[in-house]
Amino acid sequence: MNNPQLPFKCTSSELEKEVLNRFRTKIGFLPSQCQIFREPWNHSTVICLDFVQCPHLLDSLKDMEPSLIEVSQTLGLGNALVFRLGRKLMGWKNIVS
Repeated sequence: MNNPQLPFKCTSSELEKEVLNRFRTKIGFLPSQCQIFREPWNHSTVICLDFVQCPHLLDSLKDMEPSLIEVSQTLGLGNALVFRLGRKLMGWKNIVS
């Protein structure tokens, strides 16, 4: 059954996009060039922030970890926060419930 009032299709892919958009909205200081996505790592899910298109902003935004973690916990996004430059891992912060 389709509900025309829903702004998106209720698929896991669409829900994933929506929650990541909410994360970006709540964290107003993330540059638009920063890619946000989730990845499974072993038995956990991590939130990846990829700064490959804006590497000069990585260090200053790593200082904002507490805000990133708070919003991630609020939205239930993952067990860790990963900072990347493409495939290169630049930082890792566990999210403790």
